[in-house]
Amino acid sequence: MGNTSKDKQSMPLVILLLVAALVATLGFWAADRWDTEPAYSNNASIGGTGGEHFQWKMITTWPKNFPGLGFAAENFSRSVEEMSNGRLTVHVYGAGEIVPALGVFEAVSEGIVDAGHGAAYYWKGKVPASVFFTAVPFGLTAQETNGWLHYGGGLELWQEAYAPYNLVPMAGGSTGVQMAGWFNKEINSIADLRGLKMRIPGLAGEVFAAAGGTAVTIPGGELYTSMQTGVIDAVEWVGPYNDKSLGFHQVAKYYYYPGWHEPGSILEFVFNKDSLEALPKDLQAIVRFASRAANQDMLDEYTARNNAALQSLVDEHGVQLRRLPDDVLLALWHGAQVVMQELVGADPMAAKVYASYSDFYKGVRNYHHISEQAYLNARDKVFGDEDF
Repeated sequence: MGNTSKDKQSMPLVILLLVAALVATLGFWAADRWDTEPAYSNNASIGGTGGEHFQWKMITTWPKNFPGLGFAAENFSRSVEEMSNGRLTVHVYGAGEIVPALGVFEAVSEGIVDAGHGAAYYWKGKVPASVFFTAVPFGLTAQETNGWLHYGGGLELWQEAYAPYNLVPMAGGSTGVQMAGWFNKEINSIADLRGLKMRIPGLAGEVFAAAGGTAVTIPGGELYTSMQTGVIDAVEWVGPYNDKSLGFHQVAKYYYYPGWHEPGSILEFVFNKDSLEALPKDLQAIVRFASRAANQDMLDEYTARNNAALQSLVDEHGVQLRRLPDDVLLALWHGAQVVMQELVGADPMAAKVYASYSDFYKGVRNYHHISEQAYLNARDKVFGDEDF
């Protein structure tokens, strides 16, 4: 019985020694693991799926969740997260939440954020060739532009034009043929454009200015107020689906077509090159294919929704739908040729892109004479004019 007492007295010491040994063992294991496992950047972590997780920020030139234009970024974000099983998440911010609407290019270029969504022609002052990757007056339609980008060398030229800014562009949606815009007076001749202040960006803005108007670039969120207060006399935005949601029918009476200035406007996803290349190859592929899917999805949505919106504008809101006179369209076309030659004459990259664009244009237009256009002409002959 006397030895049992001594054993009880020594037990706490034995426990302390065992605990110390266990702590030391864990310490050596942790040190070894620290030395052999890679470090991770601030935007990456290890997740339950056993892979590296990345978190991106994407900014847009549109208000958050803006119908049509704004949905592309959200669709892209959702597709990326689903396809990557959560390994890459993209948090979307609307215009003004991180940078102003027209600050997207610089913010992505400088790595303030990882990605952006907008329209390439907004950056014409920095990259003159950028206009080709949104819309060219009297140029390619959405279907034709996608063909040029993805099978005619256009995307490679786009990437070359953006490379000096550490950016990687991809097609990010299309509105299809747009409307010519909202006007506070009727347009019966080219003289009616003189003196008008119109929100119309890109190359078309220069054509409009050459016709005697004043072209201005204003973010979408400011357009309604600008029309309401008389800061501008006319505005082109997109088409019925978007225009109705912005309420332009409340501040302008005349709605003109066709959209000579933007026959197939392509939007862009633009990625910081370092952020993109930091991703594993499979995630880079997911980014590319999610962009491609969002690009097509936007065109599908506009095709589905524009007519119902236009019917509502005409039937319920009394909008006066007008077609631009042929002589006005012809004058604008001649102006577009002059502006285009000035552009390509002043910028080597623009000249290089123009050579590719015009070659594709000639070929696809030639074929569409006996395919798309021939069919539409035949359909109109059978069914008659539009029902408005």
